[in-house]
Amino acid sequence: MAHDKQDMKLRLGTRRSPLAMAQAEEARDRLAAAHGIDPAHIEIVAVTASGDRIQDRALAEIGGKALWTKELDAWLAAGEIDFAVHSAKDVETIRPDAFAICAVLPRADVRDVLIGADSIHALPPGAVVGTSAPRRAAQLLHARPDCSVITFRGNVATRLAKLAAGEADATFLAAAGLERLGQTGTGHPLAEDEWLPAPGQAAILIECRADDARTHEILSAIDDAPSRSAVMAERALLASLGGNCHSPIAVLTRLEGDRIVLRAALYSPDGAEKVEGEIRFAAGDLEAPARLGADLLSRAVPAIAAHFDGPA
Repeated sequence: MAHDKQDMKLRLGTRRSPLAMAQAEEARDRLAAAHGIDPAHIEIVAVTASGDRIQDRALAEIGGKALWTKELDAWLAAGEIDFAVHSAKDVETIRPDAFAICAVLPRADVRDVLIGADSIHALPPGAVVGTSAPRRAAQLLHARPDCSVITFRGNVATRLAKLAAGEADATFLAAAGLERLGQTGTGHPLAEDEWLPAPGQAAILIECRADDARTHEILSAIDDAPSRSAVMAERALLASLGGNCHSPIAVLTRLEGDRIVLRAALYSPDGAEKVEGEIRFAAGDLEAPARLGADLLSRAVPAIAAHFDGPA
């Protein structure tokens, strides 16, 4: 499908947080470069998401991941924007049929960064660690049951300010987010094969309306096939598990040529119990992650299984 570059005017929807804006700018610049157009042809339209407005409670208590997407979903459905840019880890596993994942940008560093200590084992005895992520809390308590966890929410600057104010001894941030904000020297990255990331971590996902063939075709120019394969495999695993914002799940995906190695671990929220597994399969095979999910659930003790509903 040919496009008149002078007429290629697009509206990109994003959350208003600094990190979301940085991701939107990356998407805009990649799209403009791919089509040889001025970035000014792509308008960034920002919204303050419910998840950004409510900062005093854990996301799982107030509506889950939909709080990151519902405002942009409404704009997209109404035609007020042409496509929406999201952090892949913040997008619900089951999405409305009205929307399609049009592109996944090249994935950045998937690691978590620990702020406040050189490593998990270097945390002082009985350390108080701030996080609102069940995965991070469970992994921490599994490795260091002497530590305690308090809820930390907010953008990068807010969480760093809470830490500086002494509200906790340490906290976690995503390496990719710090990189996109120009703060690569902050904290200590945790080895991803020892501290597994969140599903979708470090990937930028772009959605458009499912019936908008023109925008879908335009966005296909910036779709990174390896990153899409990895992210879709992780989302297929999540769908097979029936997890939600209360479900502690960690995933590491490695690409080996045209094959994927997917490793996952499920935890009880208190970190006391863990079940893990790994599977190798051809990129694009979304049944293999489901088999891994079924295997994990079959071996999960009740303290873990209670937080996963299984396939829809």
